[in-house]
Formats: sequence, structure tokens, C-alpha cells
Amino acid sequence: MSKPKVRKAVIAAAGFGTRFLPFTKAMPKEMLPLVDKPIIQYIVEELVDAGIEDVVIVTGYHKRAIEDHFDHTSMELRSNLKQGGKEEIFEKIREISTLANFAYVRQKGPYGSASPLVDVEHLIGNEPFIYTFADDFVRAKPSRFKQLLAARDERGGSVLTCIRRSGEEDYSRYGYVGGKQVGDRLYQVDTIIEKPGSAAKAPSDLATVSGYVLEPAIFPYLHEELAALKEGEFMIQPAMQKMIQDGHDIYGCEIQDGVYHDTGNKMEYLKTVFDFALERDDIGHELCDYLREKLQG
Repeated sequence: MSKPKVRKAVIAAAGFGTRFLPFTKAMPKEMLPLVDKPIIQYIVEELVDAGIEDVVIVTGYHKRAIEDHFDHTSMELRSNLKQGGKEEIFEKIREISTLANFAYVRQKGPYGSASPLVDVEHLIGNEPFIYTFADDFVRAKPSRFKQLLAARDERGGSVLTCIRRSGEEDYSRYGYVGGKQVGDRLYQVDTIIEKPGSAAKAPSDLATVSGYVLEPAIFPYLHEELAALKEGEFMIQPAMQKMIQDGHDIYGCEIQDGVYHDTGNKMEYLKTVFDFALERDDIGHELCDYLREKLQG
């Protein structure tokens, strides 16, 4: 029996971005530019390239700029660009609103990675979907979402984005999975621990970051976790562990030829900007010469 096509994606974008204050006082961290395009647009474009048609963005009270970015071009900007003979730029901007069908939901409930999913359950229904974030991502060819979906097509179940991370501080930043290898860079997960704190407490050096392909079966488990939550963050990992215990298949896909970017961190954000800028034909060489001059001077 063929597996249902994954058509929907959820992007968590409700965080306050306190590391980037005062910029994020009025502007969402997801709108931080990678040269001339906001981070969240790269995420959306990658989703659409992988076949996603409907994108649900979970936002907070100060995130209107995200909605405006994916909306139609204003009459004022459209007129300005046309009068200035900037038709090519106008077409690029116009295409942003046609990338996908967009829906926006304000996050409610406790802080944590699981809250956005409970908030959008009514829009996902009984379909598999991608759940991802707008401040960290893995660049790869084929894209990480295509790799996740290929693993799902082969095995079914839910599939987690995984990378190798073994730095001392990494075990306090990421969730880690353990399990049996069942394919090329593919592992059937039997243990998932959020922020184990040290290598000794982690089941492996395989960190889960940046996004998942999930089955709708996760929703009852999330509600169970939410009902039992007394304090602290409402995280997705405990629900996944219970799913595994009940016989649901969850796989960890180690992304092939992937480069991980964590733009929620100031230094990592700057590194990402330089990486993107240096790869561009229009400014890369000039920037490289400038940096070389600064470092030598």
C-alpha cells in the first residue's frame, strides 16, 4: 500500500529571540537576513522544493512581519519598482507569496517544542507532516527534507534529522538518539533523550536537530504529556519515546553531506551570513578580497 504524500509543514516561529535584542524587540529573529533574504524564506523554499504545498507558521504576538513578508506585494512597492524599471526584482518579490498556501496560528500554552504542534493539530488532521524550525537548518544536496522523505518512503514511520555532534557543550544543546542501523545513514531509534548534559548520559553522538517528518499518531501522545506537565518546558521528545515503547517506528536519518547552521546563536549567525555571501557570484569575490585585506592589515 502506498504511503500518503507529505503535503503539509509546520514551522515553529514563536520564540522571543532574546539573544538578538534589541533587534528582535520589534522584528522577528526569523526575519534576520542572510544577505538579502530572511532565514525563514530559505526554510520555506526548501520545503516547497521537497513537495510541500501547505505551510503553517506558528507565531507570537510580535511576528506580523513574517505574515507581511509572505503576503502580496503592496501597491506602493509595486509602483515604485515598476517606475524604477526594476521588473526583475518585482517578479522575485511577487513569487514569494505564491510559494505555498500559508496559514498562521498564534502559539498558546507552555513554552517548548511541543506546544506549536498541539496548536496546529486541527489544520494537520490525519496526515503526515514536516515539523521544523526557522532559526536552524541543515544545507545538503539533496536537501535534508528530501532525504527525510526518501527515508520515510522506504521505511514508513517518523524520521528525524540527525547530525554527528560530540563537543562537550553540544550535549546540553541538542537531543540525542540511539538505536540500530538499518540502512545507509539510517537508524531505527529506540532511545531519544533531550539535552542529556554529557557524552556519558547520551545514547550516541547522533544529535537530532532542525526538523522531523512526523505521523499524526504523535498527537494523542502530546496531549497525554501536556496533561501530565506540572512545570518546565513542554518538549516533544518524551512523546516520541512513548511512541517507540508502543511500537511506533521512528528513524534517525543522518543527513549526507550536510552543513548545519544554528542562526539562533550570534556567532553562528554571523558565520552563516559569511558562508552565504561568499558563495554568491555577485558579491563573493569582492567580500573575500575585503576579508583577506582586513585580516592581513
